[in-house]
Amino acid sequence: MSLPTEAGLHLGGQTSSLWLHLGGIGFQPVILLAAQPFTTQPPPAAHHSTTNPPHPKAPMKVVCFANNTVGLESVRHLRKAGTEIVALVVHEPAKQKRTTEIIAAANLPQENIFTASQLSDAATLEQIAALKPECGLSAFFGYILKQPTIDLFPRGIVNLHTSLLPLHRGSYPNVWTIVDQTAAGATMHLVDKGVDTGPILAQNQIPLFPDDTGLSLNQRLETAAVELLQSNWSKFVSGELQPLPQDDSLASLHRASDTANIDRIDLDATVRAGDLIDVLRARTFPPHRGAYFEVDGQRYFLELKIEKE
Repeated sequence: MSLPTEAGLHLGGQTSSLWLHLGGIGFQPVILLAAQPFTTQPPPAAHHSTTNPPHPKAPMKVVCFANNTVGLESVRHLRKAGTEIVALVVHEPAKQKRTTEIIAAANLPQENIFTASQLSDAATLEQIAALKPECGLSAFFGYILKQPTIDLFPRGIVNLHTSLLPLHRGSYPNVWTIVDQTAAGATMHLVDKGVDTGPILAQNQIPLFPDDTGLSLNQRLETAAVELLQSNWSKFVSGELQPLPQDDSLASLHRASDTANIDRIDLDATVRAGDLIDVLRARTFPPHRGAYFEVDGQRYFLELKIEKE
């Protein structure tokens, strides 16, 4: 059986009420809500604080010491990362590689571009100091940076080196990695008064292949060095990288002239075939002349070509 039902809704003033009648059973109106009068006025404007937002941190000021492909790509990355390059130091003209591109990438006034020999001039150091750089970046810069230059930078000078330091400090790390059959890779470290002896910031290991030559390994090591910088520069800027001292007991050091000790092949010597192949492929590093043998006082230079099946 159904009951007759009546219901109603009253809207008025500041309140709304609902009444309901079921088959003679009456219910008193019930207050539902306080209704606001309808208005077409826009909502109140959002409140904006008059407090000035914090100023973003100024980009780090850096002096780049750069040469060759790694130097070029390093300068490009710093520019892309928003680093302020305030000065550039390049090789002397006879040793310059890709310097025109490096100068273009740095985009600096001529008075802020120097050559390596100018670093021995106190006036040059004063000019660089006046730019208030925080750190330096050395990328394939082939000159030893002396203490007066290092002291210009409160956060030091970062260097990129194409070996897993402390292995193969100095020259031709690509050659000695093959000759000594050690792990290959790149290191990002701080510069001190020694040759590639400063604390390590980051490293990147790459494989050493049986068909690597001095040339092919050098190309891959250069790529590894650039990638290492790209992955870790922002971490260095923010202070995330913890410098770790090198273990000198594991160190090796080679000067450029040391290759003379392996370049001459004695045709009468008895050697292990693998060792000879390693020397020949390591010294296949054009345009540098490498291994050779002599007949009647005439030198014959060798390059090794390796093809994988």
